[in-house]
Amino acid sequence: MSKALVIIPTYNEKENIEEIIRYVFDLTRDFDILIVDDNSPDGTAKIVEKLQESFPENLHLLNRKNKEGLGKAYIAGFEWALQGDYDYVFEMDADFSHPPQKLIDLLESLEKNKADISVGSRYIGGKINVVDWDLYRIMLSYFASIYVRMITHIPVKDTTAGFVGYKKEVLQAFDFSKIEFVGYAFQIEMKFKAWKKGFKIIEIPIVFTDRTKGKSKMHGGIISEAIWGVLKMKWKSVFHRL
Repeated sequence: MSKALVIIPTYNEKENIEEIIRYVFDLTRDFDILIVDDNSPDGTAKIVEKLQESFPENLHLLNRKNKEGLGKAYIAGFEWALQGDYDYVFEMDADFSHPPQKLIDLLESLEKNKADISVGSRYIGGKINVVDWDLYRIMLSYFASIYVRMITHIPVKDTTAGFVGYKKEVLQAFDFSKIEFVGYAFQIEMKFKAWKKGFKIIEIPIVFTDRTKGKSKMHGGIISEAIWGVLKMKWKSVFHRL
């Protein structure tokens, strides 16, 4: 058993799931993997179950009955990881938009106590490191991060990033029942609340590449949640109700 766990939430990722699992297991550092599948109708979980025959000790599957959003999936994964006593827990997408080889950099930054949270960031060093997104989507994501920083003052360039590593002490400090967001704004909420609790966040540069297989899960409701939710989150923090 590795002391580092990679949580990969899935919904209809049959085109990507085997490749991403094998890639992570081929890295030069050891990681366990937990797939949190929201009852994918395309058979994603069946593929994982078959792969467990090859990786019985390191590949785990958490089947959920309903599709409840990214945040709920990650919280289920976090709770599972804490029960398993992992020291380091990572979030990563299944579609290779997050470069899995960068897991090593995220892990080492935590191991060397440079930070409590490591973020694979698209927007540090004055660059926008995104490949194969149209201009509208790039601007939407980039200015969303600026908007979040303006409202919250959090010292993180890529506030919406979903490629993140946590020390277990960070996750142990959360009451997950108080996490409000279920879409991509979940990523903002986790970073903001961790920062408010005094945990240190470091950003590691990555190149984000849009998926080439499967369908994007982005939709308008996610954007709305982020815009209005950040204001609500900041307002609550003023009264120490995080």
